Amino acid sequence: MLQGNPLLKQLKKQLNAKMPRVEGVVKCTKNFGFLEANSKKNYFIPPTNMKKVIHGDRIIAVIHTSEEKREIAEPEILIESFLKRFIGKVIQKKENNFFIIPDHPIVKQHIIPCQVATNLQHNFKIGDWAIAEIRKHPLKDNCGLYAELTEFIVREDDSLVPWWVTLSRYNLERHAPKAENVELYNDHLIRKDLTDINFITVDNSNTEDMDDAVYVEEISDGKLRLNVAIADPTAYISEGSKLDKIAAQRAFTNYLPGFNIPMLPREISDNICSLHPHVPRPVLVCSVIVNRDGTISHEIIFFTAWITSKAKLAYNNVSDWLEKSGNWVPPNDQIASQLHLLHDLCLIRKKWRQDHALVFHDRPDYRFIINKKNEVTDIIAEPRRIANRMIEEAMIVANICAAKVLYENLGFGVYNVHTGFDAVKAEQVSSLLAAHGIIVDTNNIRTLEGFCLLKRKLNEQPTRYLESLIRRFQSSTEITTKPGPHFVLGLECYATWTSPIRKYGDMINHRLLKIIIKGEKTICPAETLTTKISEMRRLNRLAERDITDWLYADFLSRFAGTQKKFTAEIIDVARSGMRIRLLENGASAFIPKLFIHDIPNELTYSYENGTVLIKNEIIYRISDMIKVSIDEVRREDRSIIARPVCAFI
Repeated sequence: MLQGNPLLKQLKKQLNAKMPRVEGVVKCTKNFGFLEANSKKNYFIPPTNMKKVIHGDRIIAVIHTSEEKREIAEPEILIESFLKRFIGKVIQKKENNFFIIPDHPIVKQHIIPCQVATNLQHNFKIGDWAIAEIRKHPLKDNCGLYAELTEFIVREDDSLVPWWVTLSRYNLERHAPKAENVELYNDHLIRKDLTDINFITVDNSNTEDMDDAVYVEEISDGKLRLNVAIADPTAYISEGSKLDKIAAQRAFTNYLPGFNIPMLPREISDNICSLHPHVPRPVLVCSVIVNRDGTISHEIIFFTAWITSKAKLAYNNVSDWLEKSGNWVPPNDQIASQLHLLHDLCLIRKKWRQDHALVFHDRPDYRFIINKKNEVTDIIAEPRRIANRMIEEAMIVANICAAKVLYENLGFGVYNVHTGFDAVKAEQVSSLLAAHGIIVDTNNIRTLEGFCLLKRKLNEQPTRYLESLIRRFQSSTEITTKPGPHFVLGLECYATWTSPIRKYGDMINHRLLKIIIKGEKTICPAETLTTKISEMRRLNRLAERDITDWLYADFLSRFAGTQKKFTAEIIDVARSGMRIRLLENGASAFIPKLFIHDIPNELTYSYENGTVLIKNEIIYRISDMIKVSIDEVRREDRSIIARPVCAFI
């Protein structure tokens, strides 16, 4: 009877005005929540108050003290809503309203009423995937959550649901750009005629967008002259043109399981610019001498040319031939000679990088076998073999050369920079290694030389435990116009230009190298451009991860609850359990702590040391290999739950 009484409302308002207020972020559990304040203090939000907010909302709340002396947060003002634009699935229709569930693991319990935007002409059905935007919020509009369907994504029964939903989530393009009539324009550069030279391409057998060809010749004293010819889309796409703006917006070719979405129209990336065999193509060439000890000569020459690739070779065929297995042989002696010389260059450069820089541990690539119904029928691990490493070493040499030439002539370019450890992380790494008997100088490991020495020392350890452990302390790679060291490669500076039909940053470096060839001057690209490139790289990686997680969940659900065993590597340790990677197919899975030991009080986790202990004895640690079975696959959030079946292998 008293509910809604204006006098009571006024009295409550007066009482609340005297109460303390706290700003923070809402954290939701199943039935209640907490307000995580800026001071890192948590305040309890009871179930009735949680109806006013969503996990992730930034709010101001009134703080009450209960009879039990517990501080309780009452949401009062919305500062920023967690849900704004979101992806969801239509689950119900009632009169003119629909109801949608957000496709998000934290807020999927919310069933949100919505209506179709007036400018959207689509007949929505139950099960449709859509983009929605929140239009009303309980704290802001004094009503329940309400959304508007702004874009239809895909029908529930469409076989491309994982791809289209994920790309829509990150607002990425679904299709290749439309082709335009492109012609070779006059860039006032003289192109050398190298069409008689035995350039070759080595790629995956199904690659169509071939952007690099190589030619090696032996000169005096066993030195090798490496010529790297790179497809030249900037010979067709002028700066500031419509296609150039499209490429700048997309920034990368998006490689996804089953297909790719190119940065440029396929007519350009897969045909006009692609270095198909036996057809002349305009290229930008780097020519450099590699000495017998693996060092790169100071004489680096960049020039434009015409080449005609003499053969399109496949990684596996070339690797089989060099390893003296399989039936494939090079088409002629000239091609065979090129492969031997390229192999020789690879070995001396790898040896130099092992001694003076850094070499990655070879991890396999995982290829999804997808049928015409877009179903995953198998997942194949493809190790990086000798032919892959041959091309990789040639491209690293070419990128080192570009970084050097850009710096010496312009002082800027598009660089990949990795700065190792910051001051705080270096202290943590030093302390952690000291606990394992490895003493390092904190200041020294922040230098390129010191970082390389540390990594080489860790590579000599009997296991990869310490190397895996300190990786989490390393900074991320940045894309910047200013040259800087690349600690992970162990190089003083690094600028890629070898994939211009796949990366917009490489297109920029092409244009800058051409300006150097012409002897002209130019201005440094804006930092906003490299910021955009970095953001698109991040979104593409997130999309690839989410799609593969979706496909892994679908594929591995057949093994849930079976006796099938998988070999797995422990890649992370947390209070709730361990994260692992299945080596057979690359899938990421989670082992809850209850599956590790059934007496919680005897179980201890050390995130800092990457270890799991039972009764203070280390049982598991990062980089350990174990056998697991798949206990459950949760398709709604694309997660795989595993169970250990054998401790160590």
